[in-house]
Amino acid sequence: MFSISRIASISIITLLLAACSTVQMGRDFDVRSAEMKIERGVTTQNQIRTWLGSPPSTGISVDTGGERFDEWTYYFASGKLSGMSNAKLKMLQIKFDQQGIVRGYNWSISDQ
Repeated sequence: MFSISRIASISIITLLLAACSTVQMGRDFDVRSAEMKIERGVTTQNQIRTWLGSPPSTGISVDTGGERFDEWTYYFASGKLSGMSNAKLKMLQIKFDQQGIVRGYNWSISDQ
């Protein structure tokens, strides 16, 4: 039978190990390489899927004039659980017209 002190010790050790763990979300990708390949008005959804895989997040974007775009978001985050102070974040959002052609994109990187 477990004593309370033994359960407390196991809990503390588990928390300390978890605090040192690295967490990752999404799939890593090279933003600058993608930017060099993507051409507005030319690149298709199929090409993007070939280069980056299926998007982990999709949605709809509506511009100020009411035009609707399919929007794909690729992201990657990595950091230590203890505060995420050294987190590295990447995000790439791509907008496609109704024919599946890139109309625009934006990206951001946080390299700490």
